[in-house]
Amino acid sequence: MCAHAVSGYGNYLNLIALSLFSYEVTGTAYGVGMLLALRLFAGSLAGLAAGALLARTSRRLVMIGADAAQAVVMVVLALCASSTPTWLLGCAAVVLGAGNVLFTVGLRSAVPAMVGQESRTQANGLLVTARSIATVLGFASAAPVIAAGGFATAFALNAASFVVSAVALLVLRPRTDGDHMDDGHESAEHDPDARGARRWRGFAGLPALLLGMVLLRGVDALASSSHNVALPLVAHSTAPSEPALFMTRFWVAWALGTITAHFVLRRSRHGSTWGERAFAVGTFAMSLSFVAAFTGPAAPALMLAAAAAGFADGWTEIIYTSRLQAAPDRQRSRLFGLSATAETAGFAVGAVLAAAALEALPALTVVGAFHGAAMCGALVLLLFAGGRPFRARPPSASGEEGDTHGTRTGTGALPGA
Repeated sequence: MCAHAVSGYGNYLNLIALSLFSYEVTGTAYGVGMLLALRLFAGSLAGLAAGALLARTSRRLVMIGADAAQAVVMVVLALCASSTPTWLLGCAAVVLGAGNVLFTVGLRSAVPAMVGQESRTQANGLLVTARSIATVLGFASAAPVIAAGGFATAFALNAASFVVSAVALLVLRPRTDGDHMDDGHESAEHDPDARGARRWRGFAGLPALLLGMVLLRGVDALASSSHNVALPLVAHSTAPSEPALFMTRFWVAWALGTITAHFVLRRSRHGSTWGERAFAVGTFAMSLSFVAAFTGPAAPALMLAAAAAGFADGWTEIIYTSRLQAAPDRQRSRLFGLSATAETAGFAVGAVLAAAALEALPALTVVGAFHGAAMCGALVLLLFAGGRPFRARPPSASGEEGDTHGTRTGTGALPGA
């Protein structure tokens, strides 16, 4: 958990640094969007391959390899920060995109094997709390780190964070692979909802509502690309003398909202019974909050809107990840790989479209249109989920009462994605 927090600190520090650095190298919003799209396209392909790869080798080895590759590319960027060609930045985007997805899929699918199905939600809560604290520290330190040491220092710190994560996996040697017959499979056999879902299954033999959640996750990622691409532009236009500070305030408020969501759901008596409907409501609220943040409010209102978006983001992440982790070990990697592909593909397509749209339209118009699509998707899922009986799942399928916290899939290094 501590190593994951260190790695998260480096990633969120680098999120701001790499966004601003990409804008400095390319000089256009379209360039920022294309590099982001390239990173996410590589992640999308990695998500497609993740299930097959993790079925043939240890999840621990895949995570170590992903950390090592990302550490090397960040060292190269740190050494070349003064004169980085665009092609090198593109190569770094590919490695970072694929490495992040492979590590995330490996970690998510390994959590039940590490601690057991009955303790997975408690472990998810610890991981996501550590990640959220690291997010706050990473975003809060971005401005002073870049001001004091430049982009090279930020990239070097990110490389060191990957090394810490890899060393922890090498030394601690956690159990990451199950026996393919875990508690999630047994509980599904006795769950009335699971038996009923067999009558209505979608692609790849998965329940249609579960696939609907994955699809909405992809639409949400497409919508989130708009505010990720637009935010550096708004930061430069609103605070041209200190854009990093503007972005830091925004994302720190967002991260504090995600931490609040964890504590609220952990103490809720109904945490283990919330499912597709709560996920849809959270997605709708998150999109609405992001749109409000781009209406040009004063600084306190901006941070409040960002915190509300972070709360809804954490809410949906908890419910979504806990649901996917209930799948059997053999299916879990494939399911998280499919989820990662949906998210990264949606984000990549959205980044290209949003970057092109921002060349001609105001940020509020673009962000409102993209997040409007996510709100429509949330309403559709809510409509279909409304006809499903609202039953509490047994503890073995949903984890401990009141603690359903999980961590975000696929685009964990891209908050609000």
